[in-house]
Amino acid sequence: MEIEILLIEDNVHDAELAMRSLRTNDIAIKIIHLKDGVEALDFLFGTGLFDGRDINDKPKVILLDLKLPKINGLEVLERIKANPLTKKIPVVVLTSSNENLDVDRAYEVGANSYIVKPVDFDSFHKIVKNMGIYWLLNNETSN
Repeated sequence: MEIEILLIEDNVHDAELAMRSLRTNDIAIKIIHLKDGVEALDFLFGTGLFDGRDINDKPKVILLDLKLPKINGLEVLERIKANPLTKKIPVVVLTSSNENLDVDRAYEVGANSYIVKPVDFDSFHKIVKNMGIYWLLNNETSN
């Protein structure tokens, strides 16, 4: 099955809420959840723990937190967008940081969207659900 969403989030609670919200869309989606920047890069480039993974099996969209352990989200984003194999994958930054420096830097290195996580469950659920609908059903991508 094709990977539809790659969720890179170290906060287990936020990851569970995001996955639950995405699955309420009544569309069959496969979500891969990774917990740090090293895992994310290993997965995307078929190295480390994911050595031998078919790197041509790309997600339709990546949801990326910025505050990640080991390698931060901005560096992950920069590496994704610098590599010809992954640069066309849409990356949505979904983070708690609303600092102008983070927003500006994310867009400078190629983020397709920047969303600050709402603190209340209902708002978080609605934003993630609508984001999933947009990126999976409405957005056109090239291969």
